[in-house]
Amino acid sequence: MQEEQQPEAAADPMSSSDVPEDGPKETSSVSQTDADAFKILLEMKMKKRQKKPALPSTVTELNTEDGSKVYVVGTAHFSDSSKKDVVKTIQEVQPDVVVVELCQYRVSMLKMDEKTLLKEAKEINLEKLQQAIKQNGVMSGLMQMLLLKVSAHITEQLGMAPGGEFREAFKEASKVPFCKFHLGDRPIPVTFKRAIAALSFWQKVKLAWGLCFLSDPISKDDVEKCKQKDLLEQMMAEMIGEFPDLHRTIVSERDIYLTYMLKQAAKQIELPRASETEPQRYIPAVVVGVVGMGHVPGIEKNWNSDLNIQEIMSVPPPSASSKIFKFVIKATVFGLMGYGCYRIGQRTVQFILSMPAAQSYLQKLTEIRSQH
Repeated sequence: MQEEQQPEAAADPMSSSDVPEDGPKETSSVSQTDADAFKILLEMKMKKRQKKPALPSTVTELNTEDGSKVYVVGTAHFSDSSKKDVVKTIQEVQPDVVVVELCQYRVSMLKMDEKTLLKEAKEINLEKLQQAIKQNGVMSGLMQMLLLKVSAHITEQLGMAPGGEFREAFKEASKVPFCKFHLGDRPIPVTFKRAIAALSFWQKVKLAWGLCFLSDPISKDDVEKCKQKDLLEQMMAEMIGEFPDLHRTIVSERDIYLTYMLKQAAKQIELPRASETEPQRYIPAVVVGVVGMGHVPGIEKNWNSDLNIQEIMSVPPPSASSKIFKFVIKATVFGLMGYGCYRIGQRTVQFILSMPAAQSYLQKLTEIRSQH
């Protein structure tokens, strides 16, 4: 994806060592041997590609004006069934590009095993909080940690790490000849900063309170029942239902961004030429998109629209309420630290004064003062 409007952070999925990058390149010509080899491999891929693929009910098919096809797999982020849907779809359609609902800030989950991810998701500590604040700022960092708490709550309840469908998509894409792997979500710092800017002071307090005291039990059956709406996004939707602006930044704007990235991935593919004199040839692309079920309606709604993502990539300056909230948070932290030092100091003094040696010394001082 080489469009000038496309932000670099989202366009560069991973290093070449991690993602299969042996697909058709936009080069002027290649050797005859390479062209023949490409033709043979492409024919093998086309034979495996089903003309009428038997797809899961969670898949939505979209088409572009130039004939490219996009198969959007709507998933629940904590679902074994969703993982199977992703694998089946990729095997059936043998895509040229796989696009997932991840950004470069969350790409590490593709390389971790389930055990490590489960441990990471459950552990929310001071070090992670400091890292989030350093990366995204105080307000966005705190919001990120609160949302991670929601994810950790689901992880703890189900004993299942998030993002299994993305890891399956990554593994299956590597098995398909000439298949590229793209990250299709808006960078998470941008989403958090725009979400924070959309809230008033009291809305921030109310949202933080709701996230802090999330404790409802969740079963695996609950997850599968949410195949029509992703569980994590449904829980978030319930909590942010009172805040339309927050829903706009976290869901609706990302619907637009995901749609844009899928359309970019669906551009026709240029076939390599054996010589400069050979005419250029293009074929329609086949794309598989793996996104949360809650984003599918928005992607369908925006599919035939002319999209410009520049506006939803900008971060507005902090509002007065944000500055007040930031000051309150800092004042609270420093206040608690000061009170802790005071309490520790007070207890230390009481402990020293209660020692026999100290009491004896004080008694002698009292006697000396009385003599004078």
